[in-house]
Amino acid sequence: MTLSRTYVIILGQYYAYVWYCLNLYLGVALEMKINHIKVNDYLTKSNLPESDYVINPYVGCPHACAYCYACFMKRFTNHNEDWGSFLDVKECEKPISLSRIKGKSVFLSSVTDCYNPYEEKFRITRKILEQLINADCQLTISTKSKLILRDTYLLKQCKNLKVDMSINTLDEKFQSDMDNASSISDRLKTLKALHENGIYTVLFMSPIFPYITDFKVIIEKSKNFIDEYLFENLNLRGSYKYTILNYIKRNYPEYYPYYEQIYIKNDSSYWQKLALEINEYCEGQGFNFKNYFYHDKLVADKKQRNKV
Repeated sequence: MTLSRTYVIILGQYYAYVWYCLNLYLGVALEMKINHIKVNDYLTKSNLPESDYVINPYVGCPHACAYCYACFMKRFTNHNEDWGSFLDVKECEKPISLSRIKGKSVFLSSVTDCYNPYEEKFRITRKILEQLINADCQLTISTKSKLILRDTYLLKQCKNLKVDMSINTLDEKFQSDMDNASSISDRLKTLKALHENGIYTVLFMSPIFPYITDFKVIIEKSKNFIDEYLFENLNLRGSYKYTILNYIKRNYPEYYPYYEQIYIKNDSSYWQKLALEINEYCEGQGFNFKNYFYHDKLVADKKQRNKV
């Protein structure tokens, strides 16, 4: 009986892994489980280096990024489904307190994409944005979706707004292997359209994949419509660490020894060298940029400042 139960468990895990690989490598969409949940407030205090508050209109994200750190949220939300296969739609009757965020920085969003495909139907982000157009705060919206263009007329009414889009490659195949979000072409067109509408645009080069992401090529492709560049390295931890390493081993075997050096042997020399190269290049070109390679240190520094 024990052997039979063990066999069933192993078989179930095997099929779950095969299903995940199909989604990752062949782009097969997982069936989404949609829930509606009531929340008391959309605002949450933030430990992010440059955000006082975050707003996450959803729990979960259909983009199902293979490297997504936000999958840790499952520990707190009682979800057993694979990350990317569920979405909780947050509904809140309490208005956002504009006095509470006056003079503060607000980030939309930190553990979901506020313009994921289901936003087109549920319009939670639009309702939130309608409340924020008169807010006296620094609002930053981060997305990988061209859907944000739907709300251009609202974005133009915000007083202090930045919109960033994550782009770490110009290779559409690599992008589709990594996430289910808008194509790289659509992301670049979206940033260009936002820029042409007078909206401050940020290209968030994240996560940078060693030896795969070519930061200079991406900058050259986008520099005419980008106001600021942000850089963040690929951090591998938890359940997705070996998913990514196995992907590199299978698709970029020539780079796998370098990934072992960085992520198994914890050699940080690659990032130190790349950080200097990015700084020298961007400073030489006169670009507005920030480097978040040392994200953990930035978070720790903020916590220390808040104690003072």
